[in-house]
Amino acid sequence: MKIESQTYQARRERLIQSLPENTVAIIRTGDLCTRNNDCEYEFRPNSSFFYLTGFPEPSAYVLINGNGDTILVTLPKDPEKEQWDGFRYGVEGAVNTFGVCDAAPLDELDNAAIFLLDGAQNVAFPFGDEKLRQQVLVWRDNLTARARAGAVAPTQLMDLSPAIAEMRLRKDEEEIALMEKAAQISVEAHKQAMLAVRPGMKEYELEAELNYVFMKSGSRQPAYNNIVASGSNACVLHYIKNDETINDGDLVLIDAGAEFGCYAGDITRTFPANGKFTESQAALYQVVLDSHTAGLQELKVGAPYEACHNVAVRILTQGLVSLGLLTGNVDTLIESKAYRDFYMHNTGHWLGLDVHDCGTYRVNGESRPLESGMVLTIEPGLYVSLDNESVDEKWRGIGIRIEDDVLIRNDGPYILTHGLPREIDEIEAFMAQNH
Repeated sequence: MKIESQTYQARRERLIQSLPENTVAIIRTGDLCTRNNDCEYEFRPNSSFFYLTGFPEPSAYVLINGNGDTILVTLPKDPEKEQWDGFRYGVEGAVNTFGVCDAAPLDELDNAAIFLLDGAQNVAFPFGDEKLRQQVLVWRDNLTARARAGAVAPTQLMDLSPAIAEMRLRKDEEEIALMEKAAQISVEAHKQAMLAVRPGMKEYELEAELNYVFMKSGSRQPAYNNIVASGSNACVLHYIKNDETINDGDLVLIDAGAEFGCYAGDITRTFPANGKFTESQAALYQVVLDSHTAGLQELKVGAPYEACHNVAVRILTQGLVSLGLLTGNVDTLIESKAYRDFYMHNTGHWLGLDVHDCGTYRVNGESRPLESGMVLTIEPGLYVSLDNESVDEKWRGIGIRIEDDVLIRNDGPYILTHGLPREIDEIEAFMAQNH
């Protein structure tokens, strides 16, 4: 399962057509990063670079001129280095495999860039890439210094990120297939965790179950740091220590997703370590589940992005009032954001090559209308701090989040993470198979 080179070529052509005439676009993939001493982290390409090329190796650049012609600059073939570090496509492999017009070795980057930039009016690159910004300025200055010899330097620097973000926001069929695969690997990992959990085990032991399923299913790494949070650790939104003991009576919140073909899955489930929710846990869980159900109904073509969040907040606030964790008028509590003591994040985010994928959430000051092909998460939650003395002790230390990945389609929302228990009775029945 992969994206064909023709798709990447079409993306590059669409990108350059979306930019002003006589523009050269440049983006780099990034370099290897040292972990410690002479050991490096496994390389993962820059998402936007990968979106335009599919090229997986480090230290590469892609340069696209106004005709859509592409030069891929990459590390050259080097048998000695490949003996130590593994295969490289090299210049010839870059052209033959990835459908670019031309390729050049990395030590010819300056020449290739100056050749393409000479006579261009604009140069577009991601403004967040400071290394590339400095390189672009050097290339521009080089051309400016050669003006008397007829060179013409670009006069306008443009941020390439918004144009790529708009493209990445709408997924094509090949991307959707990869994302559903990532989602379903993630589903199986969460199922394994539900079956494997036992009071007394360490959180990292449960994390190992996730990683085992990820890797045996073709996902070489998680899409982000796994969150395996038991008990009150679930109230820490980005808890990644994963080193505490899971106690009998704890809820376990797992937020984990596989990465497949560089596309992210992103799931959260909360379940009892011993297989049975307590009365208090079930009451709060049902409020979160109701908000998830209500929010999902708002994920339809033409609806504003924030509609899901607004509905989820209302259901959560009503539930908090009903259970006595908040007192007062629901509208007033929402207006004053009193619910944020228990729910302090949004109800979702774009999903794609990055787990928090690119794309604006507002257009012309208004919440962005949802379109077919967009993928986002829906993830309401409630978190009652151990230190919150304003609520009954029975609620303290409970953290709950329920998250799924949703594809917006003309016929309604499609849950990519289908098949994973969400209802209380479904979770308990599923866990009873192995408890």
